Amino acid sequence: MNGMYTKLGTVLLVLLLSVTTAWADEATRDTGAPGEVTSIGSRRELFIDNQLIETMTGNTQQRLHNPVPREVVLMHDEAWEGTGSGYHSIFKDGDLYRMYYKAWHIDTTGGTLNTSRHPLYCCYAESDDGIHWRKPNLGLYDFEGSKDNNITITSGPLGPLQVDAGHPAVFKDENPDVPADAQYKAIVRSEKPNGLLPFKSPDGIHWSPMTDAPILHGLGAFDSQNLAFWDPNIKKYRAYWRIFTEGVTNDEEWKPGGYRAIRTAVSDDLITWGPHTDLSYEDSPNDELYTNQIKPYHRAPHLLIGFPTRYIDRGWSDSMRALPDLEGREARAVASERYGTALTEVLLMASRDGKHFKRWNEAFITPGIERPGTWHYGQQYMGWHVVETPSSLPGAPNELSLYAVEAYWHGPGSALRRYTLRLDGFTSLYAPMEGGEVLTKPIVFEGDALHLNFASSAAGEILVELQDEDGRTVPGFSLGECNAVFGDAVDRKVTWKGDADLGALAGHAIRIRFTLKDAHLYAYRFTN
Repeated sequence: MNGMYTKLGTVLLVLLLSVTTAWADEATRDTGAPGEVTSIGSRRELFIDNQLIETMTGNTQQRLHNPVPREVVLMHDEAWEGTGSGYHSIFKDGDLYRMYYKAWHIDTTGGTLNTSRHPLYCCYAESDDGIHWRKPNLGLYDFEGSKDNNITITSGPLGPLQVDAGHPAVFKDENPDVPADAQYKAIVRSEKPNGLLPFKSPDGIHWSPMTDAPILHGLGAFDSQNLAFWDPNIKKYRAYWRIFTEGVTNDEEWKPGGYRAIRTAVSDDLITWGPHTDLSYEDSPNDELYTNQIKPYHRAPHLLIGFPTRYIDRGWSDSMRALPDLEGREARAVASERYGTALTEVLLMASRDGKHFKRWNEAFITPGIERPGTWHYGQQYMGWHVVETPSSLPGAPNELSLYAVEAYWHGPGSALRRYTLRLDGFTSLYAPMEGGEVLTKPIVFEGDALHLNFASSAAGEILVELQDEDGRTVPGFSLGECNAVFGDAVDRKVTWKGDADLGALAGHAIRIRFTLKDAHLYAYRFTN
């Protein structure tokens, strides 16, 4: 009988919602401004920004989570690789994981910067699990009399252009209209004239240029990993590249000025680009940023997540001299002081429009515990982007793998270390046992079930209440009627007593009220 009355109350409230929020069906995915309703459909929402948060009260915090360092998955110690290998592109392609990276040797022997041992290359590696990687012999390009290597693109003249294969960004093109001979794309640097060159490939191994002139000519420094990808949200290509805020250019070179930052533009075909825009940030200083590593997050593609490299030159001090490899640091500083005193680390940022980002000011991946190959310029250049891999814990769900460089300019070659994070685990809402609450802005959803990605202690819990747009509790969906959610799962259904019909609320504006006690909430999603 109680269940019947609960359902009746839900139906009556739905009739009221139908009258007062009929306009909400027109809400777009990019809203989240005060007084507006955001249609989220059945997409997964992370708490990596503040777009859908109305209030946080009590002891609730929005927390950044640092990935856990794991094993070194690749050593760049082949003769054609070298000390400065990096700028990795990593993605899952069916059952295969693919990796592309620059092969570059650099040293400072004799007090000068020496990069003449061999040209810059783009190399290829692959894996069946994202953990154990191999470098296949591709047999494409000669190196010291042999083609037994994994070089897939080489630097050199291309008609009137000079290709720099050492700044590659490679992706599988998700444009539904992409032709068969262009399933894979690579963005490499052009020198003299300055710009970027798009390449295409039918198999990710054999490449050909898409144009005989550089794209985005004169619009940036491009001396970093400059990237592009298909964005399904706008059905266009996006590009992100390195600039100096006061730099100037001519046909030959880019002259730096100001500080290092990031620029973007969009295109229909990867060749002709619209007006460029410099990225802006929410409550963030003008940090110097090298790489940007922006891409749609595969579990929530409406979110563009980036992992920019923060560059900071702290100069000589007692702490700088106490960091690992003082002798090598001082040797590199002879060529340029910043080579010995600059440090790099990974930040986290996210955007819904591709131009304005919520950037966390605290480091996402720090240089870590001091050990050989760490705390120097070039460490923690993160690969582009994250992939799902099996957990090392039997029976546990997949986790995210991220990859970052260390031992840059050290020893026989740089190394690539894997890091792990729970699915959607970049950030969370957290409250201690004293408790806290979060109220979302008005949303419209599709589906008949609400699922959470969360973790609690044995004594902790999350309760969920659904409200109408004006903050009135929907009958049957109060905190008191919610069955406490506790445990640690990436996908747990929320239930309420009385068998309330969640599907009846679909298509109408609601708010979600979460209460947390010693619990993390990473993401939520409405599903069928």
